Amino acid sequence: MALRPGKQMGTETEIKLRVNDVKGFRLALKRLGARSVFGGTGRVHEWNILFDTREKELAKRGQLLRIRTETPERLTSKRSKPKTERVLLTFKRPMTAARALARAFHRERHKVREEIELQVLDGGALARIFEGLGMRGWFRYEKFRTTFRLPKSRRWARGLLIELDETPIGTFVELEGPPQAIDRAARELGFSKGDYIVANYLGLYLQECRRRGEKAGDMLFQKRK
Repeated sequence: MALRPGKQMGTETEIKLRVNDVKGFRLALKRLGARSVFGGTGRVHEWNILFDTREKELAKRGQLLRIRTETPERLTSKRSKPKTERVLLTFKRPMTAARALARAFHRERHKVREEIELQVLDGGALARIFEGLGMRGWFRYEKFRTTFRLPKSRRWARGLLIELDETPIGTFVELEGPPQAIDRAARELGFSKGDYIVANYLGLYLQECRRRGEKAGDMLFQKRK
């Protein structure tokens, strides 16, 4: 079951926006005709583990290696099908200097990275392989994501994903797709370019821990035993 539309290899262009009024945001989505991609509630739980060497060599190069397990929310209906998980391996890195320069004029306010993503059968086995290569899972975070698309009649939104994320540090929306579609969707949803966030969830979590005066750990809804 495909829980998240995406690319196996390519370029990711996105921004985040903090959603302070979730009810108002959902009303704005409804006005635009947005529909959940996955049917039902469309809500998917994501469990993420970031891997790196003990010397944080990937982080020093601005790279990310992640195993993500996606589990759709169970419907309340007795006829609902059992949960189906999908495990994704994702590698992200900064764009090469030449490509970044060529795109900078049009995408200076967006986060643009090269991304390789593929589905794997056994996330636990993959994690053990990484550990055998000297890596470790050093940061874990979870969230609930609901992915929306706009109707085909809104041609400007072709290729755009609207991803509403409920996280332990608040609610955000990620807009991913063509830069022009991202900018227009943000305006239609009541945001300005000054609201754009290009930090990842690790960075946002560390900022929130500093603000609260708390020690950083994993970004979870509740501590797991």
